[in-house]
Amino acid sequence: MASRNVDTYSRRLLFPIGALIFSAGIDRLMREGRLDPMSYFRSHIRGDWGDVTDDRWQANNAALQSAGRLESFYVVHRELSIRIFTEADRSATYITLPSEH
Repeated sequence: MASRNVDTYSRRLLFPIGALIFSAGIDRLMREGRLDPMSYFRSHIRGDWGDVTDDRWQANNAALQSAGRLESFYVVHRELSIRIFTEADRSATYITLPSEH
């Protein structure tokens, strides 16, 4: 039954995510209970690129076909934003703070 759930979930992905890697800042906020980035991650893997420019939105949509890098940006609240990006080769997806880039 578990594998069936994984199969169902993976079919909803627009692209492979590779390894999911949290930056040190994201890890700290999660450990402190100040951030749960998973809803933003789910948006990213479904093609909701968040608070990006129209050009970045279009570039991401094109990258779905051409295997380019995918970049999302989300405002969590006034004092906290996060970046999520998936490498062009789909080997890894990173969740970071903008200051860590």
